[in-house]
Amino acid sequence: MPDSFLISDQNWDRILKELLIENELFAPLASDEALEYQLVGNEQDLSRIVYNHPKPTSPLKTFFLPVKENVTRDIGKEKPRIILGIPSCDLAGLGLLDEIYLQEPLVDPYYRARRENTLLIGTDCHSIQEHCHCTSYGIRPFPGAHADLGLVRLGDRYFLYTGSEKGEQFIHRHRDTGYFSPAGEEDLRQVEALREETTRLLQEKNAALPDYEQTGALIRQSDETIWKKYATTCVSCGACAAICPTCTCFLLVDRPGFEKVRNLDACQYPAFERVAAGEDPLAERHVRFRNRYLCKYVWKPSGFGSIACTGCGRCIEACIGKINKNQLFVELSS
Repeated sequence: MPDSFLISDQNWDRILKELLIENELFAPLASDEALEYQLVGNEQDLSRIVYNHPKPTSPLKTFFLPVKENVTRDIGKEKPRIILGIPSCDLAGLGLLDEIYLQEPLVDPYYRARRENTLLIGTDCHSIQEHCHCTSYGIRPFPGAHADLGLVRLGDRYFLYTGSEKGEQFIHRHRDTGYFSPAGEEDLRQVEALREETTRLLQEKNAALPDYEQTGALIRQSDETIWKKYATTCVSCGACAAICPTCTCFLLVDRPGFEKVRNLDACQYPAFERVAAGEDPLAERHVRFRNRYLCKYVWKPSGFGSIACTGCGRCIEACIGKINKNQLFVELSS
């Protein structure tokens, strides 16, 4: 375990209150509708922050890849940003985005500027939702890589640990307040016990689901029968790709004055892959449907180190056609 500390909930709120002065703070806020990353606008919002709950409705990628963006504008100076309450599935998704958009020599300057300007505070999941399946793909339900800080609520205290140089600098800046004390062995045991319980629940719930590598092999070997079956209710809305933490296809639109606008796109849209003379290898709906999973479980693993599905289950929840990819993969493996 990296350097770890304890801080009372009152002192943690004092730090967050100070941060609001010079930073934009985003966190999952409790509401009557859905849990969502929202801007913490004032001190009253601090009491609405939800800790150690599974994923917000929108993925973390929305902070780094806007739906629509002019990519010929100057990169302006933005207010430093802190995102709090990030589950491990979103952090794992950021790993693939970093490989795509920060890989030399084709670095995306807009993405890089936002990454450098953002402090990421991840949190453990202390419960699971119906479609969560991160452990099936080797992701643990608590922050690992890509989080600058990790945070666990233990009653009226927070267990805080560093994950990067940014995180260490954060602790150093606030250490003189006297708010932090070293975490003890009993605190570590409590954190580990909570993690083991969440992991157990996920593994039991998804025991029949094949792992990431097995899923890729099953998709490669499959014929079109099962894809036609599950694509029957697909309406080609693209919600699955829009809500996915790792889907980042985009369309570059030319504007007068040599401006270019990047619009996020989705492989499930009709004519997504149409080329000159009207040829379209993905014209049939079930072919487009299978293509998305080939991308996630076969092609991206061959080109990148990070996986392209982090088991968040958002695509299942967002699907208008009620398509459950996990049921599809279990059927493929049976």
